[in-house]
Amino acid sequence: MLVKNWMSKNVITIGEEDSMQQAATLMKEHRIRMLPVIGKGELVGVVSDTDLKRASASDATMLDIHELLYLISKIKISDIMTRNPITVPYDYTVEEAAQLLMERNISGVPVVDCDGKLVGIITRNDLFKILISLSGLGKKGIQFAFLTDDKPGSIKDLADVIRNHEGRIASILSTDEYAPEGKRIVYFRIYDIDRSIMPDLIRELGEKGTLIYLVDHRDNKRQIFLDMKA
Repeated sequence: MLVKNWMSKNVITIGEEDSMQQAATLMKEHRIRMLPVIGKGELVGVVSDTDLKRASASDATMLDIHELLYLISKIKISDIMTRNPITVPYDYTVEEAAQLLMERNISGVPVVDCDGKLVGIITRNDLFKILISLSGLGKKGIQFAFLTDDKPGSIKDLADVIRNHEGRIASILSTDEYAPEGKRIVYFRIYDIDRSIMPDLIRELGEKGTLIYLVDHRDNKRQIFLDMKA
């Protein structure tokens, strides 16, 4: 999963000579929290809603509303922007981008090509969309979580049981975090399953792994079978 396939390509930008008021207007109109700043055709910085709030708070003491509006119309983006912004290459994986956003505690970053040209932006909201897409949540259906042996074939055994009951698999995700040594947690999302055969399906799956929980998004039913401590 590469950033270039998931980033927002229609990037709203602002010039370094533009005003803080223009930035605030753009962010409000487009419901965004960050703007790449362009100077002489190059990416020279970023300005966020946090930058705008910080500048307003520091410069607005004891001003009335008219004075404040005048002030923010005169402050230039170059005065408040973050220079030498953090960027990600367009051939980064989305996992690498997510790790960067988490480590730097930022809401998004500009995406650049191999020549350093701005080609997009990826934000936490984009990453949320990716998670929803990969998990198959849009298909609703049922999600199962299992604790199974961390060995070749264990996931296939569970998948075969689901397919034998004519269930369609929207996604399979797995991790060994929070799992006991030698074990793995596996998440299946399935759909087009006949609810009347659920007891048989649960029983057969239980013979291949330990069922942790079941969430039926269609009927909003939730069952926890095993309390996994983080």
